[in-house]
Amino acid sequence: MYTLAVKRDFIARHYLIGGDWGPENFPNSHHYLLELQLSGERLDQHGYLVDIIDVEKHLNETVAYYKEQMLNDLPEFAGLNPSIEHFARILAGQLNEKIHAPNISRLAVRLWENEIAWVSYHLERLNVEG
Repeated sequence: MYTLAVKRDFIARHYLIGGDWGPENFPNSHHYLLELQLSGERLDQHGYLVDIIDVEKHLNETVAYYKEQMLNDLPEFAGLNPSIEHFARILAGQLNEKIHAPNISRLAVRLWENEIAWVSYHLERLNVEG
C-alpha cells in the first residue's frame, strides 16, 4: 500500500468545557501540526497516488479556515468540547469531502497540539475504483 503525507502548521485558540482542566478551561492557543495521510493500493496512469497539488490546495484552504480562530465559536464545534480528538475527526471529515481521488482507500489525520501530544483519526473510503 502507498501512503502520501502532507503537513501544515497553524495556531488556533480554544478553551475546554465540562471538567476541571486547569489552564485549559480558559482561552489559550495551540500551535497545531496537521498531517494528512492518504493511502491506496494502486497508482494512477501517471504513477501518482493522488495529485499532490490538489491535496495541498484543500489542505491550505482547511488550515486557513481554522488559523487564528477560537474553535469554540465555530459551528462544527457546537455542543462539543473542542478537544484534539474532536478536532482531528472534524478535519478528517472535511478533507475527505474535498479530496476526490478514486484510488485512495484510506484517509488519516494526525494532529499535534504540542511537541509531545497528538491524536490520529482514520477514515476508510468506500468509493475506491478497482
